[in-house]
Amino acid sequence: MIKLKKIFISSDHAGFKLKESIKLYLNKKKVIYIDLGPYNDRKVDYPDYAHKVAKKVKTNKSHIGILVCGSGMGMNIAANRHKNVRAAQCFNLKSTKLSRLHNDANIITLGSRLLSKNNALKCVNVFLKTKFEGGRHSKRIKKI
Repeated sequence: MIKLKKIFISSDHAGFKLKESIKLYLNKKKVIYIDLGPYNDRKVDYPDYAHKVAKKVKTNKSHIGILVCGSGMGMNIAANRHKNVRAAQCFNLKSTKLSRLHNDANIITLGSRLLSKNNALKCVNVFLKTKFEGGRHSKRIKKI
């Protein structure tokens, strides 16, 4: 895992169970994170939680986020409304790795209804350990 200043994690009600599994995984790997809620599986509005994480991530280049909802799409759309946030909806290891290598993604969004727990955990692992490649990709990131 790469050294990151802070990891913020959140979900909506549909992603709550997977978020809890990701937290257990991070605990096992001794990765420190901050859970911004929700703290149960009662219905909530995903934009509220996407905005919480995005606001934290945009304040510091070394901060990253993990967002989980049913599809991953709603969280992705809401998070990307924030300046300096590059949220990537990831479906597999390749999309996850490329989101970091080429796009310097600082938030991963996952769909609890689209990914198995095992695949989601593998995606989180790849997201945390992959560094931005820089080079020709840097000028493209500046254009976003």
